Amino acid sequence: GLYDYLQGVQSYLAPPIFVVFFFGVFMKRLNAKGALWALAIGFAMGIFRLIVDTPVALSGKTYEPNSFLWIVNNTFFQYYSLLILIVCAVVMIGVSYATPPPSYSKIQGLTFGTLSDVDRAENKASYTRNDVIFSVLVLVLILIAYFYFSG
Repeated sequence: GLYDYLQGVQSYLAPPIFVVFFFGVFMKRLNAKGALWALAIGFAMGIFRLIVDTPVALSGKTYEPNSFLWIVNNTFFQYYSLLILIVCAVVMIGVSYATPPPSYSKIQGLTFGTLSDVDRAENKASYTRNDVIFSVLVLVLILIAYFYFSG
């Protein structure tokens, strides 16, 4: 139904965004060209899967058994999401290492490897005890809702 379709759409479009953000925060060698290519390839893979899935969902017909499109359509959506994630990570790292690294001045304070003691102190001073308490409260409410609706 609609819920499954929305889960599929989200699972196809989220992996490239996750890869760019997560890897970008932890690896200071990665650059904008690698991020752009990872997003483009991941988006293309996600759109391809949606293009393959939509006619089957609308008409109920299937592709020729054991054909490429049949295999793509019958691959569990979470496995396909994992494939997108792996491909995007390889593309981002590969393109970033094949192109010049970003200058230190552009990434200073943006990745964990470039944080100074001053950056860490400013970050810690930017939030209060109430911010932490309300954040924990939101997490607890999310967990309560999750367990309530999961049965």
